[in-house]
Parts: sequence; C-alpha cells; structure tokens
Amino acid sequence: MDIAEALVAQRGFNAFSYADIAAEMNITKASLHYHFASKSELGTKLINRYHETFMVALEAISHETANAGARLRRYVGLWLEVLRDDRMCLCGMLAAEYSTLSAPMRIALKSFMVRHEAWLAGVMRDGRDRGEVTFEGTAEEIAGLMIGALEGTMMMARAHNEIDRFVLIIRRMLGGLGVAWEEEAVS
Repeated sequence: MDIAEALVAQRGFNAFSYADIAAEMNITKASLHYHFASKSELGTKLINRYHETFMVALEAISHETANAGARLRRYVGLWLEVLRDDRMCLCGMLAAEYSTLSAPMRIALKSFMVRHEAWLAGVMRDGRDRGEVTFEGTAEEIAGLMIGALEGTMMMARAHNEIDRFVLIIRRMLGGLGVAWEEEAVS
C-alpha cells in the first residue's frame, strides 16, 4: 500500500501498474492479485486509508489547537510537508484522473473531499464566530476556495520546482483571512 500510494502521489493512478509494485517488492504480480483482485480495489483501499490517516491528522489539529489561525497554519503545514517530500496530495492526483477511475474509487474520493471540506469549513465558521479569521461569503465557499488554491499552488510549485512559491501563496492566502504565517508553527 505504501509503494502504491507513493507511486500515485508521484505519477498518478494511471501511470503505474502492478508490475511497478511487484518489482519494488521483488514479488510476482500474482502475489499482489492475491491481496488486491484488481487495481480498482487497490485504489479504493488507498483512498480509504489516506482518508482515515488525513482525518486523524485533522482531528489532532482540532484537539491540540483551539485557535483557528493556529489550526489553519498547521493545516497548510500538512500540505507543505507533502510537497517537501516531493509528493502531491494523493486525492488531488486522483481527482485529476476522476473520469478514468472506477465507481468505487469515485465514491471513496468524493467521501474524502466532502469530509475534508466540512472539517475546514468548521474551522472557518468557528474562527469567524470567535473573531480569529475574517472572510466574506460562507465558510463552505472559503473552504472550497482554500482547498482548490492549495491543490493548484502545489501543482504550480512542483512544476516550477520552487517550494518557496507555495509558501508565498499560502502566506498571502492566510493573510487574506487575517492569519499570520509562522512557518516554525507548522514544522
């Protein structure tokens, strides 16, 4: 699963095969088919595992940090960590290939996106209610805007091979919400 996740995050779902995983593990493709009957089954399990891991990270942020600004800094720090590891967001990569994914993968991907966006909208709503962030529109609109901006900025930073480009954009994005960027707070 770790190898498959890394391949998706680096290449995309359609750009790897069981042969790639088998070669990395020095096993046969048949051994992989024993555990995952199809690539679609593997992909669905990857999404579900990523979803669970990501939600655990978001819940940790919620429990460890009360202030919305601090939560947002830690949240974007998750994205920065992925980029520094020379990876992309797994579900962002899969969303780019959405039309080619199986129905179970699409359902799992949508579930991830809905819960992710709901968590972020909750942070926005609570933060605005407490005067910790400022924005116009609904919390859901801002959450969608922020996720889209992070996905796009991550792609641009990778295409330019400049992590500083990502940091510049997230600093401006957070600043627009009234949140100062403090990189040491996310590391």
